[in-house]
Amino acid sequence: MSVRLSPGDPAPDFTLLDADGNKVTLGDFSGKRVILYVYPAAMTPGCTTQACDFRDNIARVSAAGYTVLGLSPDKPEKLAKFRERDAIPFPLLSDPDKAVLTAYGAYGEKTNYGKTVMGVIRSTFVIDPEGKIESAQYGVKATGHVDRLLAQLAI
Repeated sequence: MSVRLSPGDPAPDFTLLDADGNKVTLGDFSGKRVILYVYPAAMTPGCTTQACDFRDNIARVSAAGYTVLGLSPDKPEKLAKFRERDAIPFPLLSDPDKAVLTAYGAYGEKTNYGKTVMGVIRSTFVIDPEGKIESAQYGVKATGHVDRLLAQLAI
């Protein structure tokens, strides 16, 4: 069973490549509130829905003081295609070895079509300006998730 983060836990630090191959660390966002959302695979229907929902609400999210980061095991080249195809305005981060996904508890056993498999667990983490987990949501559904999250954050 993978670890699960809870409010108050320190957010695991990371250095990952974005869609352009630039290094991005969690520390780059110190003093800011971050929404880190984890999705299984770029350019698939559910992941596209979720990314586009964040895209369509980015003005509200940014105005409330949050930075959105997407995280998946996809390579930067695929993330760049995803970003361009769907005009994604926030960084998409690549974790092909799944080390960061595992540290966040977003990679492990899950049920897919009635079978237990290893894979990416669609999750969302709200990280406070001090780098602590404010909210950790595992196994979220892509459709409607952004609206539910924004309501919970009173955005």
